[in-house]
Amino acid sequence: MLGLVTTKHGRLESKDDLKRRIETAARYLPADQLCLSPQGGFSSTVEEKALSRDQQMAKPALIVETALEVWGDI
Repeated sequence: MLGLVTTKHGRLESKDDLKRRIETAARYLPADQLCLSPQGGFSSTVEEKALSRDQQMAKPALIVETALEVWGDI
């Protein structure tokens, strides 16, 4: 599992950057054994800055969109 999408801030990662990192990981494991995920939960600690609801919804959507582009519809 590749925890490449941070839940620590609301800025979205670039799909191209995520795809490059997946390609790098695929040098060590077959791509069909990999998956994309957030690095952790959205409420890891009370002290962290809260993400807006829209930001929280955008992160999983980015993961799904990127995964579909990399691995296709399963």
